[in-house]
Amino acid sequence: MDFNLSKKQQEVADNFRAFGEKIFTPEDVKRWCAGQGLPDEVVHEFADVYFNSCEFVDEFGVAHYDLVSKALILEELSRCAGTTLPFQHDFFDLEIIERFASDDTLRALLTNYRREGRLMFAVAISEADAGSDVMGIKTTARTVDDRILLNGEKSYVFNGEYSPYILVAAIDADDQSPSKHPHLSLWLVPSDTPGVRAYPIEKIGQAMVPFAAMKFINVEMKPEWRLNTREVSFPALFKILDTGRVFIAASCLGMAQGALEDAVAAAVKRRRFGRSVIEFQQISQLITDMEVRVQAMRGMLYKTAWQIDTQSEERRLSSALMKRFIPMTATQVASDAMQVIGSEGYTEQSRVARIWRDCRGNQLAEGTDQIMVKIATPLIAKRYCAEGEE
Repeated sequence: MDFNLSKKQQEVADNFRAFGEKIFTPEDVKRWCAGQGLPDEVVHEFADVYFNSCEFVDEFGVAHYDLVSKALILEELSRCAGTTLPFQHDFFDLEIIERFASDDTLRALLTNYRREGRLMFAVAISEADAGSDVMGIKTTARTVDDRILLNGEKSYVFNGEYSPYILVAAIDADDQSPSKHPHLSLWLVPSDTPGVRAYPIEKIGQAMVPFAAMKFINVEMKPEWRLNTREVSFPALFKILDTGRVFIAASCLGMAQGALEDAVAAAVKRRRFGRSVIEFQQISQLITDMEVRVQAMRGMLYKTAWQIDTQSEERRLSSALMKRFIPMTATQVASDAMQVIGSEGYTEQSRVARIWRDCRGNQLAEGTDQIMVKIATPLIAKRYCAEGEE
């Protein structure tokens, strides 16, 4: 079994490591977190590196990276920045439009992204009352007196206040045909349409990525806003959610690696009782266990990304196990890093506190730790029951 990255994957990692180390200085990151976003020149440069580092960009503008390479990009940038960056959300949103948008819409959105470095739409799927139960969403699109009206509320919409369009997931209330799953529809709605409202969410972490709660009150829709040229369904969306979990895990891994590096540097530098603190058994054990956890996270992330790329039968289970393990373990690594660094690690001057908050938030995103158990357990039972029957 070959555990090495391919030559191209290593080049991608090297390119984005160089980009990240140049761009994400501690002073700039702190300033950008306070301002809740990256400046235009940074996202423009990211887009240039992203598209120019790809071997194949197709006629629609899709950059064809394998999922392992995308994970490497997010890992490297998150390590350098020590915070959650907008790019993991961009990657997830790109997956949605690449899967569901028409050719013309896809081309227009990607052309704009390559030029501006920012996506011109925000994705509104999650709802406060549904949580991790995506099929429990209540937002509906319904025809009333020959008008298609959108009504509902969405939560944690990345860039919802600022994007010119909102990609809204809604139940198609007009489709009453028998189905195992509710009938899903996706709509690309101009954010200045009457009835669209956005309200900022004040989070305790992930300051670089602004989120909004959104309301849609009798929003009159145009039929051409609907993404319906390719199959739109909950099963198809679930596959994209598995990919989105890879992006979250990659970000957590990168931040955990950064926290470990900060802890080691501090433990080597700090002296107590005439010795470097890394020589103390308790500290050396913390650092060793942090390294074990980071290596375990990395192996699980790369394996899961590879399984999704190759359409392995194990990909669904691996994705759930990865999402349960990596954000939780990254939070623990960041907590241990604060313990090694000491009281300074519990201040805004030390980035490990920011890493801890950001990783903790990722235990809720794209399905909580507990929902991953619900997904994984039947798949585990099926695996071992099948093996026992053989």
